[in-house]
Amino acid sequence: MPDEALFATIREKLFTAVIGDVMDAAGLTRQFLPPEIRALTPDAMVVGRAMTVLEADTELGTDEGFGLMFRALDDLKPGEVYICSGASPTYALWGGLMSARAMKLGATGAVLDGYHRDTREILSLGFPVFSSGAYAQDQRLRGKVLDFRCPLTFRNGARVAAGDVIIGDIDGVLAIPAAQAPDIVQAALDKVNGEETVRKMILAGARTEDAFNETGIM
Repeated sequence: MPDEALFATIREKLFTAVIGDVMDAAGLTRQFLPPEIRALTPDAMVVGRAMTVLEADTELGTDEGFGLMFRALDDLKPGEVYICSGASPTYALWGGLMSARAMKLGATGAVLDGYHRDTREILSLGFPVFSSGAYAQDQRLRGKVLDFRCPLTFRNGARVAAGDVIIGDIDGVLAIPAAQAPDIVQAALDKVNGEETVRKMILAGARTEDAFNETGIM
């Protein structure tokens, strides 16, 4: 399935909880990013291919010019998500001008294992950002980008490779390994249909245990 159709299916029919369930069943049990990473707005959703970015702290006061951050930002492709990890939670990894540039390049969102800033500007742009919260402290004298399109490991053990499918909504952010994305999406669609059957059974008065025993879904 082409990415455009795959992403449209995810946006229209799926959500992180059901995708996480089917990945658990497939043995992919560490696909959710840390729970502190949340959407700026409850209705925000991000879907796209991971453009991974590795950040690192620098000695406070040392101006290293953001490292490779500008190159990483300018390398974004349509349908990609800027996803960054590696820094301490002491400064912002994303802001309003970065959001504007990412939108211009056709990126679908930013996911940060840390803070963002320029919240009002980001909200005015309508660009989906998922982060640990807002904090205006700048990264220039505190951190830099070391590499991009490289593997990332998050503090909860989740791993993300460039090209993995990133999905975020009100319940969190997860990554589907690129090679398994079509199968996982199809399994999630099947589970959504099964959950609708269970919902109808419960509304008709069925006992929870009976519904689960009959369908294996809850």
